[in-house]
Amino acid sequence: MNLTTPALLFPAISLLLLAYTNRFLTLAQVIRQLNSSVDRSGELVQRQLPGLKRRILLTKYMQGFGVFSFLLCALSMFALFMDADLPGKLLFGASILTLALSLVLSLIEVLLSTDALSLVVEDLESAKGAAQGSAKGG
Repeated sequence: MNLTTPALLFPAISLLLLAYTNRFLTLAQVIRQLNSSVDRSGELVQRQLPGLKRRILLTKYMQGFGVFSFLLCALSMFALFMDADLPGKLLFGASILTLALSLVLSLIEVLLSTDALSLVVEDLESAKGAAQGSAKGG
């Protein structure tokens, strides 16, 4: 294995961290909007809170493992530069494993995000049904 092998991960990890940052900013925006909402204690908001808490935690860990993967990749390149092949390979392997863990956490966060959207869609459907019921009754 030479120095260019771990160097191939650098752009991928950088783009991944950028995507994670965008997910974090979007999540922060959603939470701030819910906080400034008129109906903060409403049923829909309360049903979303556990999922939001889990998504915050998952985002923290997926970003952390992504950064740790980036660091391990850099250390792997340094070890290979210093002709320490075995430590370089081990660090590169650890970098790939932490990157994979980060990706799994990202997938879980996306699944939670879609669950939250399903709650909003259910609320919209029930509001539509209630509006149609009151229109027929009036």
